[in-house]
Amino acid sequence: MILRALIARGTSALDQGDISNATRDARLLAAHVCDIDPSRVTLHEMDEVSEAVIARFDDAITQRLNHRPVSRIIGVRQFWGRNFQVTDDVLDPRGDTETLIAEALQTPAKRILDLGTGSGILGITLAAEQVDAVVVVTDISKAALLVAKTNAKRHDVEDRIEFIESDWFDSLHGKFDLIISNPPYIGENELEGLEPDVIDYDPIIALTPGGDGIEPYRIIAGQAQNYLNENGRVIVEIGHLQGKDVKNLFLQAGFSGVQILQDLEGKDRAIVAKHPV
Repeated sequence: MILRALIARGTSALDQGDISNATRDARLLAAHVCDIDPSRVTLHEMDEVSEAVIARFDDAITQRLNHRPVSRIIGVRQFWGRNFQVTDDVLDPRGDTETLIAEALQTPAKRILDLGTGSGILGITLAAEQVDAVVVVTDISKAALLVAKTNAKRHDVEDRIEFIESDWFDSLHGKFDLIISNPPYIGENELEGLEPDVIDYDPIIALTPGGDGIEPYRIIAGQAQNYLNENGRVIVEIGHLQGKDVKNLFLQAGFSGVQILQDLEGKDRAIVAKHPV
């Protein structure tokens, strides 16, 4: 069997299984099992594939039919032009989170805190983009911190990143020019409405803090000013319906210049706030 036929078979199976973006997913999975760059699949479409490759591809298609995300099958997710390792211990990064990076880079910071880092995408990306930045990343999960360490090494920034196991600010010291975070924010009553790709595979601790989903913002708005340098900023990701509530939390805590940022789809995606005057 040639690669083109294998991809067509996988695409058909995913289509019949009502998987969105079936062609894209089949091509990504084919590239993975063939160990070729996804951008070069077309160049190899007429290549013969071995029985071992076919077996690996069929297994990957079966996993996708069970709604396991492609990133978890192949073990990496691209974010801000870089590949990050993704395991079952961390949230599968979403492209919408790049909204935070775009905003952060508008005002370069030399000392950065990434709260609840997960796979490390925020802190590591900022370290890679700003070669003079020193970054502290935290997570309550030891397993997540191990993934973040692997990704920091992958992108050659581990010497400028400190990894701290911490429940929010509990184990922290010092002050920062930027505090950035993508906290769990899904309300408990929203969980049953999540797609299987999310609820069945993302760690529940990375999805929801329980209750109304706002508690992490209460903690960050209430304590961040103690860890910010003068003129420092906070940038946090939010659910697209949480903008007004989270903005009010930062305003009530005395922060200035509080703004709601939209993602590329025009949905509320982040809050940016400046050190209290």
